[in-house]
Amino acid sequence: MKGSYAFAPSTVWQDRNSPPITLRKASVQKAGVPRYFDAPRDSSYYQVIQARVGTGSAKVAGDTGLMISVIRICCDDLVSQSGTPRVRQMFMRSLEINAGRGHRASGFSLIEMLIVVALVIVLASISFISFVPVMKRQRVTNAYNTTLSAMRQARDNAVSQRTSYSVTFSTTVQPNTITVSPTLTGGFQGSQNTVVYQLPTDVTFLAQSGLPATAPDGYGTGLAAVDFGYTAHATGGATTIYFCPDGSGQDDSTGNCAGNWDGGVVYIARSGDLLSTRAITLWGGTGRIRGWRIYSNGAGGYQWLRQ
Repeated sequence: MKGSYAFAPSTVWQDRNSPPITLRKASVQKAGVPRYFDAPRDSSYYQVIQARVGTGSAKVAGDTGLMISVIRICCDDLVSQSGTPRVRQMFMRSLEINAGRGHRASGFSLIEMLIVVALVIVLASISFISFVPVMKRQRVTNAYNTTLSAMRQARDNAVSQRTSYSVTFSTTVQPNTITVSPTLTGGFQGSQNTVVYQLPTDVTFLAQSGLPATAPDGYGTGLAAVDFGYTAHATGGATTIYFCPDGSGQDDSTGNCAGNWDGGVVYIARSGDLLSTRAITLWGGTGRIRGWRIYSNGAGGYQWLRQ
């Protein structure tokens, strides 16, 4: 079949005024199966086909969305006189397949969606498991930063306001707390109100077993979690320090800053994780504050390194 061909329709819709039916699509021509037809709407062919398939949603040649019922009628007229039943069935099957390709719905099957959901759940689980240690380390870091900031805030307030501020570390409440307040009873005009800072629930002031025998800056032996009170007359064990207007740390609880320089160390860690331990030291003479972290020394032991 080449070019455009006209074939004799059945007597039901045959009309002299009807133009010839043009066969299109090279692939359809090659298969010998008509698929697209041109027919003016004012032709008797169009009107007869409309009458046979109904005037509802069915469409004929020339309209978009060609319906299978129209194609089936056209093919009936084409092969009704000369086609054998086998050829007729082949035509019908080919037409239905070709017509269905244009209207096939796109999307995902239920199995494909379940596979994607399963993969997302697996990846989310892996990410969460790997993220847990990071979150634990971050909470220790937050506790360390909170303690360091509280001590520096108290010192800065003492210097700028020319008075004494105290910092008290509490291990008897959960979560552990840090209290910064003016030393003078009742405070004074312009003084900062008492502020209480809390550590994360899984982080405490803790001196764990296995710490190096030499504490940071030489304060104690790493046995007490809060170990201030290293003065000319005492050897640690205090949990409160006092910052004075000159920036120094002292042991004078009256607020007069007439006492002794007071130094010491506080340890911060997550229980059961020795390498999470951090430390903060205070040298009373100048009020210098340092941060420390414990690391493996490569020989089966541990050592303190300044942050």
